[in-house]
Amino acid sequence: MSPPAQSRPAPKLRAPAGTSVPRALGVGLVLLGVFLLGFAGYLYSVSAIQEARAQSNSFVAFRNQLSQQTAPLGPVTPGTAVAILNIPGIGIKDMVVVEGTSPANLQLGPGHVRNTPLPGQNGAAEIVGRRATFGAPFSRLLELKRGANLTVITGQGTASYTVMAGGDSGHLVEDPAPNRLLLITSCSAVVPTTYCYLDADLTSQPQQDPGGRPAISAAETPLSGDSGALVLTMVWAMALVLISAAGTVAAARWSPWLAYLAVAPPALAVLWNLYQGLAALLPNVY
Repeated sequence: MSPPAQSRPAPKLRAPAGTSVPRALGVGLVLLGVFLLGFAGYLYSVSAIQEARAQSNSFVAFRNQLSQQTAPLGPVTPGTAVAILNIPGIGIKDMVVVEGTSPANLQLGPGHVRNTPLPGQNGAAEIVGRRATFGAPFSRLLELKRGANLTVITGQGTASYTVMAGGDSGHLVEDPAPNRLLLITSCSAVVPTTYCYLDADLTSQPQQDPGGRPAISAAETPLSGDSGALVLTMVWAMALVLISAAGTVAAARWSPWLAYLAVAPPALAVLWNLYQGLAALLPNVY
């Protein structure tokens, strides 16, 4: 009798060489997509909540200053409330205007250009507002036509203006009126490459300008981002990479769920600061 045939173990299937690389690339692309979607969600949704909260707090504080006659009449710290804007034609009511037009300042609402007089004072005042993000306060600004009326409340009272013309960064308006208000925003809500503005003439009695206006930085001019935020943004990005790597290693060695639960809070905190830093790099009128 011939000896029984010995059964051979089935050969183990091995992943083709290089499979881990495409898989890693796929995971990386998925994470990048999630990151970009999260940033879009922050810009067009969460930032509006952030701006609304800032507006509510600023309105209460500025209303108290008006009642106590302590509202600022001249230069103040950037981010401080300086006026209340009303434009009935586009539904703007009791919108707080803050001092300064850097990207960070305009996350709080429309901003007053610091080297111009306050609205209602002698001279040409300027207010800059975002078109698409952080509540998009000036999203409908360009709908206003010649003859539209608006008011601005400051510590010196209520100033009334009438829209006379519109222009953009390539076609400036020549208005001989000595007392005016320029309302500036992005020409496009999609690609902010140029800025548009409305020119409104003061129709109420002009108030005295106390002077002492400071020079403004490059980050406060229309269409500018805050280049100073780049280094901190890179630091937050590196922190996010390190936290993600630590979470991946922890998930491989221990329980994935425990690792993810441990990593989630610091990752969300870092992600929030990273999104804010990236938003500061975008044009301030966007």
